[in-house]
Amino acid sequence: MLKIHKGTEEDCIVFQLCGWIRSEEAAELLRLIRAEYQKVALDLKEVRLVDRTAVRFLAQCQAEGIELRSPSAYIREWISREAAVRIDTSLP
Repeated sequence: MLKIHKGTEEDCIVFQLCGWIRSEEAAELLRLIRAEYQKVALDLKEVRLVDRTAVRFLAQCQAEGIELRSPSAYIREWISREAAVRIDTSLP
């Protein structure tokens, strides 16, 4: 289960996330992000579990300029690996 709290900081919308991000929650987050017209950041400090779809989603968010704040070490590493795989597979 994922809890989402929306807050603001100066010119940025911050979604504070708590719990487990699965593919269903990633789809909901995408909908929330697309509804915003300001810069968006995702605070991952309280995220404990993610599935592969969620990690790919987070890697894509990061690639699109969305700030990922305070991810745990294992989530940060997994996102880095997914991003590297995307780069490797997109090369000619």
